[in-house]
Amino acid sequence: MSEAMDSRGDESVRIQELRLLIVDDHAVMRAGLSNMLDARRDFSVVGEADDGEAALDLLGSKPVDVVLLDLMMPGIGGLGCLEAIKSRFPDVKVIVLSSSETARDIKQAIGLGAEAYVAKHAQPSQLIETILAVAVGKRLPNPSLANGDFPEANRITAREMEVLNLLRSGLSNSEIGHKLGITPRTAKAHVAAILEKMNARDRTEAVARGFEWGLLRP
Repeated sequence: MSEAMDSRGDESVRIQELRLLIVDDHAVMRAGLSNMLDARRDFSVVGEADDGEAALDLLGSKPVDVVLLDLMMPGIGGLGCLEAIKSRFPDVKVIVLSSSETARDIKQAIGLGAEAYVAKHAQPSQLIETILAVAVGKRLPNPSLANGDFPEANRITAREMEVLNLLRSGLSNSEIGHKLGITPRTAKAHVAAILEKMNARDRTEAVARGFEWGLLRP
């Protein structure tokens, strides 16, 4: 974040200015967002890009706090761009701003590290609130997710989630037990319950399903 002088010209009054990058292949959409967001004293649109490659170039040349990213774009596409941003610029927050509200798209975006997912038809106030929230470290997956496509995910207990997170690291039952302060036999029972609830043949499939269901993050 950069500091900006208050509009009254008083150098003693400064605000934190969020630097935003808008990535969308529609010029009218970019212009509308830029005009709306730049009108706020605490926002500064430092760049616009019409595809993923241009966005990555801009991120490499100037500091950005939050990226507003469309999913449907030419070239590497929104999801490819998101994955590259999180790999190359891990401190940058990403809000997916898209006309698609399918559970699959939302889950993929959140799974790749997006801090939030906002529909393009959302009210300006919702977008502004989301930008301010993710800037301070909050994650706001679209509430329409709610595991609606995968109701089985709601059956996974908090302890089983801890075990599932350790399974992704390839730990044995003994190692899981040591990490969680439980016996290997109890760890084995939790693993068996996870496999049953997720209808998974083995640990690898359970972990893969965990990502698919939005329970695990990269």
